[in-house]
Amino acid sequence: MSFHRNWMSCFKASVTCLATLVLPAAADYGTYTNPILPGGYPDPSICRVDDDFYIANSSFEYFPGLPLHHSTDLVNWELIGHGLHRSKQVSGSVNLVDVQSDGGIHAPSLRCIDGKYYLITTNVYTPKEQGAETRMVNFVITADDPRGPWSLPHVIEGAPGIDPDLFFDDDGSVWYLGNHAPADATYPGEGEIWLQRLDTESWQLVGNRYFLWRGALKQAIWAEGPHLYKYDNRYYLLVAEGGTSFNHAVTIAVSDSLTGPYEGNERNPILTSRHLSYDNWVNSTGHADLVELADGRWYMVALGIRNDEQRRTNMGRETHLVPVEWEREPYVWKDKQYLWPVAAPDTGRVERHMRLPFSDKAQKSTSIFFDPFDSETLGLAWTFRRVPSEGAYSLSARPGFLRLFAQDSSPRPRERVAQVGVKQTETDFLFSSRVEFLTDTVGVEAGVTLFQKDDHYLNATVKLTSDGYKLAVTLANRGAPELIASKALEDYSGSIEWRWTSHQGRYEIYYRMSENNEWSLLQNLPSQLLLSHYYTGSHLGFYTSSNGVDSGDFMDIDWMSYEAMPRQ
Repeated sequence: MSFHRNWMSCFKASVTCLATLVLPAAADYGTYTNPILPGGYPDPSICRVDDDFYIANSSFEYFPGLPLHHSTDLVNWELIGHGLHRSKQVSGSVNLVDVQSDGGIHAPSLRCIDGKYYLITTNVYTPKEQGAETRMVNFVITADDPRGPWSLPHVIEGAPGIDPDLFFDDDGSVWYLGNHAPADATYPGEGEIWLQRLDTESWQLVGNRYFLWRGALKQAIWAEGPHLYKYDNRYYLLVAEGGTSFNHAVTIAVSDSLTGPYEGNERNPILTSRHLSYDNWVNSTGHADLVELADGRWYMVALGIRNDEQRRTNMGRETHLVPVEWEREPYVWKDKQYLWPVAAPDTGRVERHMRLPFSDKAQKSTSIFFDPFDSETLGLAWTFRRVPSEGAYSLSARPGFLRLFAQDSSPRPRERVAQVGVKQTETDFLFSSRVEFLTDTVGVEAGVTLFQKDDHYLNATVKLTSDGYKLAVTLANRGAPELIASKALEDYSGSIEWRWTSHQGRYEIYYRMSENNEWSLLQNLPSQLLLSHYYTGSHLGFYTSSNGVDSGDFMDIDWMSYEAMPRQ
């Protein structure tokens, strides 16, 4: 597909969004391509209900939070909603209003029992006061349908640590599984997994607390992300270890009793990339969850970072899929020959292309996203950094357009700004849009943006200065923003089309006044300047600011097109 196709002529239609389905050239109809959830979807938790599969992911400081995907074949996934989808859910003890970067919603666990869905997770929040301690708020939300609506948070008091899990035992008891830093740690960063019964009427921890396991990889630090399963009449404890970078790993332990003691698999870790080259196609694989299919087969979802540029990407951590087989230990001299899960039994690692779980259900890659903003509600793919201010946008003020109101704030720590986007899903892409913007107030700007953090973004805007309208490109590369390009706009009447390409390690930003004009190059710069160094990936979208002035201005967005270019 050409970077220079005019998608407007193809897509201006009455649909909210349209996906063209293509298969990557390097694969065939017998394989699927990892990641199965491209873009910033880390810390996956998976749940099967009959023939339906659901995945929940971390969302950190972004809103809506806790994205939920649905599939019937494990390789084609549809975004169906968010666990945190109302401002009322995240404006109290679960704070996403002024949450710090890399704070917010960490590592959910998604489970369904008797038709009721449970999402348990942590909100990590550091108060603004100087020297204030970070708060770990662990909470549960529930729903009768994963599409929502989801309940208000049920905060679990007295639960230290992050990455909680819920385990429902055969006797009907419900257990909270968490982690913490033990007081008698033998090395810095040592973590411990603990277990305690949970009353789901009062949402209080009750009874004794049991300390289960400190992980398998000594000095690997941070035993976290626990999940419990009952299989082969035993209890299996799956844990993430080694941090979230190159040494990330998945380990497992087993016990005859829910409360322990737990014995680690002698072959741990059961999934990692720590033994591979730093230049392997994917690194940092870990933080996994297991699911059993209706036919008795098992699969694992795990996060990983693609090695597109300098051993990372702009997409951050993404969700990958590998098959799992259970094997009995062959050690006949042992009193117990445990059954252990073997991840990716053919190769022992996450591969780019793997055999389809269901041979008659081919993977269809969603490479194109288009939104003409004809709906009464904003599509599920659109995301804000933090909860947007009330009245930050409108789809009714001018039907057929997304109106984004300029706020007096600009990207700064803990600020809510007029900034909205969709996840970048591939390193190479074409992003284009037509917007309308006029103002009488000097300093107001509006345009397109690629954003990750308060200090890590790239904006291309039209800005009114004392000398008239100018084009401006601003880069914040993990630091203060810097104006890297400025150009006077001749004959600007309020309408502009943007085109942004990422190809062969370069960003190229183009503009034109109408579809009858030729494209003009505004800026060309290395895409590595926006590589993800964080828990989250990049978003492509729109930004407007009055830069400290109360102006009442806005930008009207006519349409937006995003075409991903998968690498093979």
